[in-house]
Amino acid sequence: MKNNWEPKIVAFLCHWCSYAGADLAGISRIQYPPNIRVIRVPCSGAVNPLYILKALREGADGVLVSGCHPGDCHYLSGNYFARRKFFILHELLQWVGIEKDRVQFSWVSASEGQKFSQVVEETVEKVKKLGPAKKLVKEFTFHV
Repeated sequence: MKNNWEPKIVAFLCHWCSYAGADLAGISRIQYPPNIRVIRVPCSGAVNPLYILKALREGADGVLVSGCHPGDCHYLSGNYFARRKFFILHELLQWVGIEKDRVQFSWVSASEGQKFSQVVEETVEKVKKLGPAKKLVKEFTFHV
């Protein structure tokens, strides 16, 4: 069964850059794995770390957060805040036993459709190597 398993990855994409890069990849017919489910956010700095934890808890095997390159943020410094927040989040996740490759961060501009495709491929491969998420995942019990 593990050979047929495909990871589910939630991707939080900045509206101004990374989402536009994903759109460019689609328009250009650049192939990338269909494992991601995109959530468009105004800025990578607007992604609350609790959103990432909730995605992992609700069954996502991995999370990708992608925004504008540092210095190119539509909101001036949002991606700098994101970079600091996610560095600390990475440390927290490792401390609680979540593998660091389950949560990926990248910077993709609106003109980088090919780079977006590569980021998604790399993220999917890293999460595939880790296998299905088991930590923090909500357990469902049914009582009859």
